[in-house]
Amino acid sequence: MKLVKMAVGGMLIVGLGGVAVVAQTKQTQQSSLAEAYQIIKSKQFVDLTHAFEPGIPRWKGFPDEKRETLYWYEPGVGKLGSGFWAEYFCHVGQWGTHVDPPAHFIKGLRTVDQLEPKEMIMPLVAIDVHEKVAQNPDYTITMEDVKAWEAKHGRIPEGAFVAMRTDWSKRWPHPNAMQNRDAQGIAHYPGWSMEVLKYLYEVRKITASGHEPTDTDPGIATSRNDYSLETYILKQNRYQIELLTNLDKVPEAGALVVVSFPKPKNGSGFPARVFAILP
Repeated sequence: MKLVKMAVGGMLIVGLGGVAVVAQTKQTQQSSLAEAYQIIKSKQFVDLTHAFEPGIPRWKGFPDEKRETLYWYEPGVGKLGSGFWAEYFCHVGQWGTHVDPPAHFIKGLRTVDQLEPKEMIMPLVAIDVHEKVAQNPDYTITMEDVKAWEAKHGRIPEGAFVAMRTDWSKRWPHPNAMQNRDAQGIAHYPGWSMEVLKYLYEVRKITASGHEPTDTDPGIATSRNDYSLETYILKQNRYQIELLTNLDKVPEAGALVVVSFPKPKNGSGFPARVFAILP
């Protein structure tokens, strides 16, 4: 009778008389999660989310937010009563830092509630083009920018969240500064490019992308109602995050990003809470 023992991936595999008995150690699994939590807890967190309120920058076709106090601590303030504080919020789904699910543009594709939890924690890739944007507000990210990132940090990992850092969020919360329109009403703000998006989604197979301006497409394009870049992303059945902030406070590589949002049934978009966990 021959006894063979092998340790594989945290499991003890024992072969006895041609019969394999696999003993999975739950304690090892629990210890691994506990250790991971302790590591994460010790790290620095950076909020990548704008606080929203009435009057914030938004897409040109959306109405402003409305709020109403329904209940207030003391009588005479709340519309419905007193004793606690409760508000009524009325705003479009694409409000403040927000998630655009595929169904936002593409009928029949996934809505907010259909996005998987595993798509909400990802390696963070921040491609920094803010100096180029400072010289040219109409700048669109190029393959040279992406290849420079990969030459410095290695291959963009599959499943990553790729954020384009432009520092455009420093213009928040001023709508006119964010739109940056000229005398003819043409907006001038940076955007993505089709070549880069196809590389990221089709070659590197990222999970999602995000940016600081109000739109995926540059201002010159959106001024003529051209949203082909956003259409491309959502047509991949992937989501994006718009109106990010604090990308100047995260490293280009090595961080994690957590993207969270409520779960409205058949939702076409919703404000998101996005934060990075630094290495």
